[in-house]
Amino acid sequence: MNKEKRYEIFSRLRAENPNPVTELEYNSPFELLIAVLLSAQATDVSVNKATRKLFPVANTPEKMYALGVDGLKSYIKTIGLFNAKAENAIKTCKLLIDKHNSVVPDTREELEALPGVGRKTANVVLNTAFRQIAMAVDTHIFRFGNRTKVAPGKDVLEVEMKLLKFVPKEFLLDAHHWMILHGRYICVARKPKCDACIIEDLCEFKDKTST
Repeated sequence: MNKEKRYEIFSRLRAENPNPVTELEYNSPFELLIAVLLSAQATDVSVNKATRKLFPVANTPEKMYALGVDGLKSYIKTIGLFNAKAENAIKTCKLLIDKHNSVVPDTREELEALPGVGRKTANVVLNTAFRQIAMAVDTHIFRFGNRTKVAPGKDVLEVEMKLLKFVPKEFLLDAHHWMILHGRYICVARKPKCDACIIEDLCEFKDKTST
């Protein structure tokens, strides 16, 4: 795929949604960090349902740590892998209190040192909470990069590096949101909705479903 095509793809995505935002509900970097930590292998809808009850009670590291693992589990038990996530969230709260004055750090190294926070979670927090250029590649973005040929790669890290290299600079800050939303609602896994796609004519996917 050439750079002119890539530019047109992101121009259209931006025109359709000039100010894209995450579908996770949060009011602070700490709430976003916990929401993203909880969202691994779970839907944003299921996370939002749980955090609407959790965050009014525990919206700081101190308040969440005070719940304890079992207390936190009672709020998030509807989310997949809730046992491990509760353990990691409480450990993360302790580290934030002890090492960071209860403030969520804004560097990749410090974020990835928190329990349960991997590269993808760190990228989401850096990009969404701190507005740094970072590309969090989930299943939707991995699919988008490979299907469209905007940034094909055999694994998420390769797709991430190619996106950072090939997405035109003016789109880099918000590209993550445009691609995730496009993958979630249009370029879906089993049968992409090519007839409803605003970049269908630019996409290089060989098995389009458009009629």
